[in-house]
Amino acid sequence: MEQYMPFIWIGFAVLMAVCEAFTSQLVSIWFVLGSVCAAITSIFTDSIPIQTSVFLVVTLVSLLVTRPLINKWKQKKGVTSTNADRLIGKIGVMLSDIEDIQRVGQVKVEGEIWTAKSQYAPISKDSKVKVLSIEGVKLIVEPTENIEE
Repeated sequence: MEQYMPFIWIGFAVLMAVCEAFTSQLVSIWFVLGSVCAAITSIFTDSIPIQTSVFLVVTLVSLLVTRPLINKWKQKKGVTSTNADRLIGKIGVMLSDIEDIQRVGQVKVEGEIWTAKSQYAPISKDSKVKVLSIEGVKLIVEPTENIEE
């Protein structure tokens, strides 16, 4: 059995690589790395517990080291900038009242009418507001009197 262990570990690595190829998420790539290291270890020792330990340690360490980096990369990749970002920091005029932060109103900014939510409540019609951010298709605004200059 011991002489077949390198082939078993490489077979497991290939199986995990094939599984990884059929997913859109990084799910099993760490098992591939662990399996390859276990296969290399099996050349030097016949001890299956040592090979398994190498597999588990390498898999866990590679998962812990690379997962945060991959998550950060995926977040950057998933953010698509739009030209609506140009409205952040601009001043607009409320076209309707916003009575509290649970409700929405309309604001006109640079000639465009947007749905708006208030960072602070309430905001009355014809008040000047500053665009703080964009959530979906809503502008998050605050009255200009709350802005420190």
